[in-house]
Amino acid sequence: MGEAVEVWRGSVATWECDSMGHLNVGFYQAKAMEGLVGLAAELGMPSAFAPHADATLIVREQHIRFLREAQVGARLHIEAGVLEMGEDEARVLLLMRHHDGELAASFQLLVAHATAREGRAFPWPVWARERAQRLMIEAPEKARPRSVALGPVQSSANLERAHALGLKRIGLGAWRPGDVDPFGRMRTELVMARISDSVAHLMGAVLAEMAAAAGRQPGAVILEYRLLYLDWPRMGDRWELRSALSGGDPRLRRMVHWFFDPTTGQPFAAAEAVAAVFNPEARKMVALTEEELAIWGQFTVEDLSI
Repeated sequence: MGEAVEVWRGSVATWECDSMGHLNVGFYQAKAMEGLVGLAAELGMPSAFAPHADATLIVREQHIRFLREAQVGARLHIEAGVLEMGEDEARVLLLMRHHDGELAASFQLLVAHATAREGRAFPWPVWARERAQRLMIEAPEKARPRSVALGPVQSSANLERAHALGLKRIGLGAWRPGDVDPFGRMRTELVMARISDSVAHLMGAVLAEMAAAAGRQPGAVILEYRLLYLDWPRMGDRWELRSALSGGDPRLRRMVHWFFDPTTGQPFAAAEAVAAVFNPEARKMVALTEEELAIWGQFTVEDLSI
């Protein structure tokens, strides 16, 4: 095994933080995508995300664990390596660390080696395979899946089914010029960013009822994510996000997000998230009471999957 290499270094700005006072998940993701550019360079593809590139890396799937919150001014860096490499895909790992070495988050990505403009996967060159051997690492325990399975999956996202299940529309918009990469495809990190921008429409009613019933003002924090990227919208395309809570236990709650093109009904992304109720004063997670569990149940579509 080789060693992880540093691919990004920076800090947390005030405007990158959310109402809970810590780095917003969309900016975790944006920093990780910068790190992927650095890892591509380590694989011998320094221009993989430049407009003139012939080959690039396209994210197919992603697993994320949020492990230690990062507040304003937190000093962070990302190390990366390769977990495995196939004929035209690779599973890579990015580890975001605080300045003391503790993990802030981990990002396991399945990426395709693909033509930059058409997005057609094709075999890795020999020199990339040789570099990958020197970058081979093992995932530390904290970066491995805990509450989300990573086996083969076929997304059940379907607009007609979303209507039938009563999945709430929590987001609606369009992809603007700054939302696409140099090849015209939606930027990967914006799936997470749009979920973050929209989830209040899903969680707001639940947390408000909890506050009224239990007399406490809880928040919610995301602990783990699995995301599937099914298609790649272009500038000017519209997006619609439909979501629902999908069960859990007193400490962990699940939710599922499906993205569609509202004009065609074509799904282009799906995500499963594991969240916990958070006490913002004590800065710790709390368990739900029976009364609070009953409130969550009113908003839950049982057994909904990614």
